[in-house]
Amino acid sequence: MHPPRRRFLAQALAGASLLTLVPPQALAAPGILVPNITGLYPVEVARVAAPATTEEVAQALRSWPGKIAVGGGRYSMGGQAAIQGGLHLDMRGMNRLIRLDAGAKLARVQAGMRWRDLQDALDPLGLAVHTMQSYANFTVGGAVSVNAHGRYVGNGPVVNSVRALQLVLADGSVVEATRTRNADLFRAAAGGYGAVGVITEVELALAQNTRIERIVDELALDDYPAYFRRNIEGGDCIFHNADLLPPQFDAPVAVSWRRTSKALTERARLVARGQSYGLHQNLLFAMTELPRGDLLRSKLIHPLLLAKPAVKWRNHEASLDVAELEPRTRRISTYVLQEYFIPVRHFAAYARAMAAVIREHEAEVLNVSVRHSPADLTSLLPWAKEEVFSFVVYYKQRTHADARRRAGDWTRAMIDTALAFGGRYYLPYQLHATRSQFEQAYPEAGELRALKRRVDPAGRLANELWAKYL
Repeated sequence: MHPPRRRFLAQALAGASLLTLVPPQALAAPGILVPNITGLYPVEVARVAAPATTEEVAQALRSWPGKIAVGGGRYSMGGQAAIQGGLHLDMRGMNRLIRLDAGAKLARVQAGMRWRDLQDALDPLGLAVHTMQSYANFTVGGAVSVNAHGRYVGNGPVVNSVRALQLVLADGSVVEATRTRNADLFRAAAGGYGAVGVITEVELALAQNTRIERIVDELALDDYPAYFRRNIEGGDCIFHNADLLPPQFDAPVAVSWRRTSKALTERARLVARGQSYGLHQNLLFAMTELPRGDLLRSKLIHPLLLAKPAVKWRNHEASLDVAELEPRTRRISTYVLQEYFIPVRHFAAYARAMAAVIREHEAEVLNVSVRHSPADLTSLLPWAKEEVFSFVVYYKQRTHADARRRAGDWTRAMIDTALAFGGRYYLPYQLHATRSQFEQAYPEAGELRALKRRVDPAGRLANELWAKYL
């Protein structure tokens, strides 16, 4: 086959997850690009393997002589799923439910299973995922690898619901890791972005499905922390976030989902797959391209979306499809996230400083969603060293080179602002942080380096994130 055609076929197969049909060592083509959701910073790898079992992962690690990176849904945005010239393990074919104990509320799954597929098995039993991202498209192993969180009240990061991990180490050996067995590997794998091992199985604690009702309150910025303590923390609230809207980002709209016995307004138990989100795409375009699109959102769209009463199942709200955030094309512009974790005592002061940076750099921020997390006492690289409010920044970015440069400039300014308030930034996004900023945000990185030298002395498990910072 002509090389350009071979390259195109390999990329198409990888993007469509069809490489699950190919043995782990079968595909070798020059210039296979591993993309991510933004369309920015694809990584050229030497080979893609799509294992279906733990043994196939182990065999791939034993036989491949170079560097190896792991990918799932590819929602990380800066090369965290691939390494230049290396082997990319596409885990999406490892999507089986291994064990489900409804009585004990435990599930064990292969790491490539998506949350939405797990929800299909849980919902008929009246069970729900304990903690996950706001959207159900992500893989379970990927969520553990980035130590994800969502809008869950009091749950903190996903590691808090993980009971055990199966890992394949760089030498191909398979180990079980828990809080008491291989605990150092367990702590490093959660939020470790594949630095110490490939996560192949995850055992999770589950929750009960329940009816929930949406409650919306508008607040002054300085009143929000007290409101959270009084109305959200320690109560019957399952999900909560507060939206800060441009250009001032100073009037939180608190959206809470509380347990209820009221009649359902949404009878579907899960969000239907494959829906069209054309209206959402058109609204995103209008908010970012039309004059004063920020007012369109704050004065019309946002109030309309939240005005109607809403009572639904927890599983329905947890099975949202990230397609509703997708633009019609990412060729000219793309939608990106950043996130910052700020001690609760600095909430209002940080929010004002953050907003000033956004306005100074004229960043096209559509929304900042505020969530809450208790301190993370488990993972080796915790993004919540103490109790924090997280600020999830959702913005539009042009794809040309100058736009990327400017995004780097204002991102580094945002990181400096978070660091000044004793905060940290989240690692699954574009790699704009300096080495100094990384070291200041994550001083525990030295401990991760030491553990990696012990279990992966040749540094074979790698990706673009760790190539830059670790």
